Order: sequence, then structure tokens, then C-alpha cells
Amino acid sequence: MTDKPHHPLNAAGELRAFFGRRSGKRLHRGQDALYREVLPELEIPAGDASVDPRALFPEASRHVLEIGYGGGEHLARLAGEQPRTGFIGCEVFSGGIAKLLQAIDERELTNIRLFTDDALKLLLRLPDASLDEAFLLYPDPWPKTRHHKRRFVSPTTLAELARVLKPGARFNFATDIEDYANWTLAHIVRSPHFRFAPTRPGVWHEPWAGWQPTRYEEKARIEGRNISFYLTFTRA
Repeated sequence: MTDKPHHPLNAAGELRAFFGRRSGKRLHRGQDALYREVLPELEIPAGDASVDPRALFPEASRHVLEIGYGGGEHLARLAGEQPRTGFIGCEVFSGGIAKLLQAIDERELTNIRLFTDDALKLLLRLPDASLDEAFLLYPDPWPKTRHHKRRFVSPTTLAELARVLKPGARFNFATDIEDYANWTLAHIVRSPHFRFAPTRPGVWHEPWAGWQPTRYEEKARIEGRNISFYLTFTRA
């Protein structure tokens, strides 16, 4: 694998998108209503202004980011279990946003805010050392070589994650694609900002304590992808 740093700007001088599409099936009436009525109250506005998690959650003792939360089941579960933690979720796919909005509404969760554009745009707006933990779970692997530049893990994004994570904070990465796990490890070991120190060989195949499989993970098992990687990196 070659490790060619890729610039986050595309040919038009805009931030390169790390996602493919924004929408799939049409939202049903209830989801559409949540989009119109609930999302505006929770959404972090687009723009260039700084986004301080402490201002979003003034009573929270911790601040956590999940990048690409999919259907939101992991994020909603943690938010329910950790009411004193403020969570920021990044997702662009309308179906996933709608599912999380439904969970927020049904469970009356008050400690989640949503960013509905590319996560790198949010990272660039976060203050230094403002996050206690970050998750990147089962991101799109972009398996074709010509699409590798779209993979979220890159020198640029790792540098921004390192900047916004507090010393000692954890960056948790999960995938069922071995090539993407190797790709991520290769980038991490080249970064002076993160440490990877597994306690024993093979521990990276064991789910984290308290882990519950995501919908995507269960689908992967049905399709025969039975090996996952649960990698934890520590901000140096």
C-alpha cells in the first residue's frame, strides 16, 4: 500500500466529500415530520463559525463525536446510557438521520446534536482539545483503488482528529474490511499523535466492553463477513 497524502480539496477548490450519496428511499410521513420539526432544533448550522462542544452542552462533563453514525443505534444507546455526556453525530445520509431523529424523539434524548454535512468540515471548526472521545464505526471502505482518496482515514483527517481530541482521549475505529483496517493502522503508525498499544495479540477482533452490534454489522454477518476489527487509538 502506498501512503500518498491526499489534499482535502477537489479540483474546484472545495473540500473533498468522503461520502457518495445523501438520500435513498423516500422518507415516510413520520420521518419527514421529524426532519421538518425536530432536526432544526438539533442541527449544527453550516458555515465557518467555531463550534464549541462546551457551548452546545454546558452541563456535560464529557464531549464525544461519532462520525458517520448510520442508523444511529450506537449513538442513541450511548446517549441514553450517558446523560452527562454531550454527543455530536455526523451523518449525511437522510435515511440514517431520520432513524436517529426517531430514536431521539421516542427516548426523549436531550444530549445529541447533529451535523449533516461532511465530518471534516465540522472537525475544522472544533476548538483544540475539545473532545474526550471519537468513534468511526464501519465507514464506507471505498474498495476500488481509484476511490481510496474518499476513505475518511487520511493524514489530513487524523491530524484534525488529533488536534480536537484531548491528550489521552480515545479514537475508536471499527470495520469488517481487512484492507481498511490495514490502511488505518498504516496511517496511525505514521502519525506522531496517536498510540496503538493492544494488550495482547488478537484483542482487536474482540468487541469493546458493552458493545452491541450495529445494524450494518448484523447485516455483514448474514452476508458472511464474520471477522471485524475493533481498534482503539489513544491521543498522545
